[in-house]
Amino acid sequence: MRHWLLPEAIEDLLPEEARQVEDLRRRLLDRFARHGYQLVAPPLLEYVESLLTGSGRDLDLRTFKLVDQVSGRTMGLRADITPQVARIDAHLLNRRGVARLCYCGSVLHTLPAGLLASREPLQIGAELYGHAGWEADSEIIRLLAEALASSGVAGARIDLGHVGLFRALTVGADLASEAEREVFAALQAKDVSTLRELVAPVPEPIRSALLALPECYGGVETLDRAARCLPSSSAITAALDTLRRLAIDLADLSGIGFDLADLRGYHYHNGVVFAAYCHGLPGALALGGRYDQVGQSFGRSRPATGFSIDLRDLARLAPRAANSGAILAPWPQDEQLHTEVERLRDRGETVVRALPGHEGTWREAGCERRLARRGTEWIVENLEED
Repeated sequence: MRHWLLPEAIEDLLPEEARQVEDLRRRLLDRFARHGYQLVAPPLLEYVESLLTGSGRDLDLRTFKLVDQVSGRTMGLRADITPQVARIDAHLLNRRGVARLCYCGSVLHTLPAGLLASREPLQIGAELYGHAGWEADSEIIRLLAEALASSGVAGARIDLGHVGLFRALTVGADLASEAEREVFAALQAKDVSTLRELVAPVPEPIRSALLALPECYGGVETLDRAARCLPSSSAITAALDTLRRLAIDLADLSGIGFDLADLRGYHYHNGVVFAAYCHGLPGALALGGRYDQVGQSFGRSRPATGFSIDLRDLARLAPRAANSGAILAPWPQDEQLHTEVERLRDRGETVVRALPGHEGTWREAGCERRLARRGTEWIVENLEED
């Protein structure tokens, strides 16, 4: 057995990619902080009762579980940080008003989400608690759009939907739990032929409405088309009204669209949902939406909305930040050279000491320039190596 092999869909981050990820992490967390989002850092593992409370069956299947040798209880390695942040808001912070929280950390999945996906995404996100209105959804969607734009990702689009539409239709269809899951999966895949078979026994007009959902995507005109295709009910009217308000409020943003069959996170979302897509990535780069019921599972019902991004995927799509390379400083160092090295480091330069006996090239160590004495002064010049 090769001891250096990693498990399938688990990978190392090498220096260039790790630097890109870290640059983005700092940039996004700083941007979230400027909007008032405070950083929290939940633990990597918890007792499963806490970790999976209110999160639905899909998260349970994605969670690695193990037995705690101290307590004998079952613990889980988190597959999503959002429920943990909901627990912090509901049970630890216990604030009466609006709370804005952000986070960044690794999560672990039992299976990859897609063909090229990692089982260890690096999740960064922002959550807003304590406001039930569409204005909170708008703030969160704007923050996501700003995060993607500031990362330099080209061609990003954000598709909005509403879980209330599907829930209203399944209630009207009186579907059993297993049948509802199958219909949900067909909608997610936009598999119209399978969907047609599944809803064949469903009475009209619910049957036609479910078949119309995969076609309800595009610009703001999608909402008018949905109003014509879907039966009239208070829940459907309220959901479409919320989406119309968001369409008006977010009209200044490019790349905003609607997809009423995109229901990722359906099992614990209860209102507006959205997903961000970018050229070069087959699946969603970011997911978000409203999940008002999760806090109730921790003993305190709080309106909540937020999003998360996989930093690994974002780092692959974002343009690489310019890197001037490190400066090689000779060995040994006298006091004047030491002062010059510290001055350069204080300016933000990376300075590497040339340790005696080094084998290999300094360029592979990241050095592109060097400090050289010219007369009585030290200057920075290009590194020339044979």
